[in-house]
Amino acid sequence: MAARGHVQDPNDRRLRPIYDYLDNGNNKMAIQQADKLLKKHKDLHCAKVLKAIGLQRTGKQDEAFILAQEVATLEPTDDNSLQALTILYREMHRPELVTKLYEAAVKKVPLSEEYHSHLFMAYARVGEYKKMQQAGMALYKIVPKNPYYFWSVMSLVMQAISAQDEKLSQTMFLPLAERMVEKMVKEEKIEAEAEVQLYFMILERLGKCVEALEVIRGPLGEKLTSELQSRENKCMMLYQRLKRWPESNSLAHKLLLKNPDDWQFYSCYFDSLFYLIDQSWSPPEEGDHCPEGPVHHTVTEVVRFVEDRVKGEDGKDSRSLRGPYLARLELIHRLRERGCPEESLLGEPLELMVQFFGKFGDKPCCITDLKIYLHLLAPDQHVQFINLLSEAVPLGEQGEEGFAFPDDTKAMQRHLCVCQLSRAIGLHHALDVDGKLRLITELKAHYRYGLKFGKNAETGNDNYVWQSLGVLHEGLTLSPSNAQFKLLLLLVYCQLGAFEPVVDLYSSLDAKHVQHDTIGFLLTRYAESLGQFAAASQTCNFSLRFFHSNQKDAYKYGAFEKIPEFIALRNRLNQSLHFAQCRTERMLLDLFLEADIVLSLEESVKAMSLSPEEDDIPWDTMRDNRDLTVFTSWDPKDRMLTEEHRRRSLEEESVWLRLRSLTLRILASLADLGHTPSQQNSEKLNENGVGDKGSILSSLLSQLNQTLQTAAQIAEKPTQYPFLGPPSTRLAAALSTGSCQCQAAALQLSVHLQDLETAGLDESSELQTQICNGFKSLVVQLQEILNKCKGDVLEMKDSKLKTQPSLLENLIFFVETVCIVLWMASHCAKILRPLKTSLQKKKKKKKDTALLWYRFTLKSSSLTNMLPAVVCGFQELTGSVQELITQALDYIKNQETEITAIKLSGLSLEGPTEEEVSFAKAAMDKKRAETIKNLKI
Repeated sequence: MAARGHVQDPNDRRLRPIYDYLDNGNNKMAIQQADKLLKKHKDLHCAKVLKAIGLQRTGKQDEAFILAQEVATLEPTDDNSLQALTILYREMHRPELVTKLYEAAVKKVPLSEEYHSHLFMAYARVGEYKKMQQAGMALYKIVPKNPYYFWSVMSLVMQAISAQDEKLSQTMFLPLAERMVEKMVKEEKIEAEAEVQLYFMILERLGKCVEALEVIRGPLGEKLTSELQSRENKCMMLYQRLKRWPESNSLAHKLLLKNPDDWQFYSCYFDSLFYLIDQSWSPPEEGDHCPEGPVHHTVTEVVRFVEDRVKGEDGKDSRSLRGPYLARLELIHRLRERGCPEESLLGEPLELMVQFFGKFGDKPCCITDLKIYLHLLAPDQHVQFINLLSEAVPLGEQGEEGFAFPDDTKAMQRHLCVCQLSRAIGLHHALDVDGKLRLITELKAHYRYGLKFGKNAETGNDNYVWQSLGVLHEGLTLSPSNAQFKLLLLLVYCQLGAFEPVVDLYSSLDAKHVQHDTIGFLLTRYAESLGQFAAASQTCNFSLRFFHSNQKDAYKYGAFEKIPEFIALRNRLNQSLHFAQCRTERMLLDLFLEADIVLSLEESVKAMSLSPEEDDIPWDTMRDNRDLTVFTSWDPKDRMLTEEHRRRSLEEESVWLRLRSLTLRILASLADLGHTPSQQNSEKLNENGVGDKGSILSSLLSQLNQTLQTAAQIAEKPTQYPFLGPPSTRLAAALSTGSCQCQAAALQLSVHLQDLETAGLDESSELQTQICNGFKSLVVQLQEILNKCKGDVLEMKDSKLKTQPSLLENLIFFVETVCIVLWMASHCAKILRPLKTSLQKKKKKKKDTALLWYRFTLKSSSLTNMLPAVVCGFQELTGSVQELITQALDYIKNQETEITAIKLSGLSLEGPTEEEVSFAKAAMDKKRAETIKNLKI
């Protein structure tokens, strides 16, 4: 634990063993050691907190919190206790308690720079910008250092950024921040570059671009040295905002003379040109064109300038820069868009692109550079273009397989670029089946031949799917760091319904930080649907841990200009679709895995602190942060991912999330109905307008039914996504199996049961009939879902291995639905038990009136005839559900037996090499073993 290294305390020797146990993950021994120490030193508060940390890490959160609060109420001021409590509260995700801790500490030790600093950082974690401002100034008064003063200024800026009222931001917070900085400027106390950056940020947000320009071009701007051309970049941005196109053009052209490879300046140069043309701008007759120097305001001048840059590169002995050549293509593109005839001055795009390939075809970036300009070629030039490129690829003599291979890595890269460009313009897709198969054979041969160049480096038909697995596994074995191999393997395994290999593949990608938000969906989408409940819960928890972050280090190191970016990132993550999905699915998983008749639904919901009336998903501001282009694709434009695909995918994901969220909240509401609050809590609930639990449940069910209607409309028009596009949601499968509809019907019955509880058994014959019909309908729906699960998940047919992972997903939906039906049945039993007792008392029966709900299954015909209709219907429901569960278990056992009996030795795989067959069969064996394991789960 990091705190230990900073502690200068006589008790440090006594505490050291506890720290060591916690550092090594031995939490039980840490607790025992703390207990021993506390017996001898009862007032050693830090030992008590360290024990609380051990309890927290062993799942005893309530005990840990009680211990922590015992110490916190004493308002400790020793560094050991404060640091330990900070760590504990952070692990509890209760950063607001850290602020209270240091508020008390600075009151007792008002001149402590360290405690004031910790208090400021604690406020930063919870976004208390007003208090941050006050803490920063208090710290500056104690220790007058510039960073502390500017902490306070930055806190004002953050109040402006987060203010709901933009007027308040522009008239109070930012002007006050500006005055504070101007005071330091006048007193000549500005010391650091970060302080100038902050001043620039304030002026920029106030819209004072002229003043900001004066700062950047004045003495203060000389402090901007950490980034190359920082002053010039800011000047360029301000010129564009002020629409000073002559200055923008002149500065861009000067900067391109210094660095002809900087693409952002080409963009500014071209933008300013066309603005000047549109405004019919002309230079003054006398004097400079503008303060920055001469302006290129005609197409002819710009064409000449670009051509001069190209000639300068052509005449170099060293490696040419790509920028000027790409600038020429970009200018053609822009001129063509505007219908300008001057595009012909730059040459024919076909020839220019062939020239570019000749110079840079051996660079991996060549394909991405040229791909965005392929539209400049006419369709009848496509074949000619590829033929000309192929002529520039040096290949050796033909080998035994009939293919010519490159002699070195540069030739190999050129050949790869030609193949990628051929695919991008659609030539591969135009081939017939035989042509495509020959192309596949040729590309595989080139791949295997190309492997020899890396030997000295230091660093629809299931059969085809299995073959692709073999190729990818062979590739990954030979190139273990290739991320695209891993991603493609991950995708293919998920399509085949095998999840276990996916976990290792994803881990090997070593995803960092925000990547858990952008590519985490590749893992979470399939984990639960393929029966990996524990792995799914773990995956969600792993992703959720990432979403807890803060921006305190930006203050600590004075990177003020980065703080708004950190806040924007935090907001982006809080509004993330993937974040909401992980939270919702994790809680549903916890219920499905833990909540049963022994550990009641009420107890599970209480442990999660679920509140049915609160919807904390930001539907209106939700962001889709998924990286849907993580797979490298060289497909032509008509086969690429489109904005419509993205929109439809987000729509489907949002509707599926809403269904799952509503299901979770309804289950929480169902649990809430079985919990009777104290009178004080009841009064509080009524004051807040949420006291009627039945109305909350009805409202949620109404929302669920509306969402189901929306989902059905989406399912009627399914979207076909590209293979390398977003994975389909579970929505279509959930609807086609009838799982969503059955769950909604089961949850709807809980409302009728509440009505029955109000009416009583003796005056509700019509309602009882309605409920009994609902019970029967549930059994029919469950049987239909189970029927859609039946079939061979994995089978050998005609010496070929076939998979049906959809059957496994259907089985998961059946299990989830049975869970919800059983929770409804448990709720039903709690209602019927007292109603039955009350009815028996009214009829003055001498029978035992304390029979439990599961005793309703007695075979006595005389007793059955005496029972109300709803009780008999409930008895039939429980018996039928038990029979369905038995059917499901028999089917699973039968599948397990059949899959175990599959002999892979009889497998027929045509075409691939022996190595590929070996890898493919190994993949099949993994799939078979995992399927058996999933069925057992």
